[in-house]
Amino acid sequence: MIDIGLVSFLLYQVYKLMRGSVAVKIFLGVLSLYLIYLIVRAAQMELLGSILGQFMGYGVLAAIILFQPEIRKFLLLIGKTTDFGKINSFRNFFRLKKNVQEPGFNITPVIEAIKTLGGSNTGALIVFSRDSALKFYSESGDEIEAVLSKRLLISIFNKNSPLHDGAVIVYKGKIKAARCVLPVSESENLPAQFGLRHRAALGMSEVTDTAVLVVSEETGQFSLARNGKLEHNLSTQELRKGINEYLSGEQQQSSESTADSAVEKTSVIPNEA
Repeated sequence: MIDIGLVSFLLYQVYKLMRGSVAVKIFLGVLSLYLIYLIVRAAQMELLGSILGQFMGYGVLAAIILFQPEIRKFLLLIGKTTDFGKINSFRNFFRLKKNVQEPGFNITPVIEAIKTLGGSNTGALIVFSRDSALKFYSESGDEIEAVLSKRLLISIFNKNSPLHDGAVIVYKGKIKAARCVLPVSESENLPAQFGLRHRAALGMSEVTDTAVLVVSEETGQFSLARNGKLEHNLSTQELRKGINEYLSGEQQQSSESTADSAVEKTSVIPNEA
């Protein structure tokens, strides 16, 4: 019963990953071919069975090639849900004094910059990373390695700037790169009012431990994506609090209760996975 339950759970998770994509049709085609192969073997049709057997022999390799995006997403999901943070917490317990003395960087330049960007309905996408420089995503854009400043952010996201189309990655008080490409969320729960910029923010928060700030180009409103959830229409004070909580390693213990008490102001969009 445990074996059947685990297999059922695994198949359900695979179905959730492939739902709504062309991979479902490919999977059904492969499954149909396998069923035909079983029928041919049962009927002892040697010639056709040997031909189909050649396909089945390389089935694992073919599945890896055909379902590479879904397999990658599944492995990312497993890696993210595996809580290695508890292991690090024991290690950090003995270095508590050292960790307390380590100050985070000042995010005031970011807050001041997004006020200006939001006032002029200039879109922006800023990724905050606490533990990693996100080299894979930084290399997709233009590396900058500059000290974080209000004027630099406004210049980057200026509509006439060649760097405005994409995301800025901020790590340890520095702008690591601009014009970076982020993974796009495939969540079906995201309302149609949110465009590609919000989907990219949500997708980045689904596959990495980051906090992603979004300035809407249409409305000038601020959103913050974290842990596969998107909080919309936030004030600058709420943004500052949320980003500082993330940078200090604090968990969002009351995000759902806050959302419920301010439904008209903030909508929290959960990750399907």
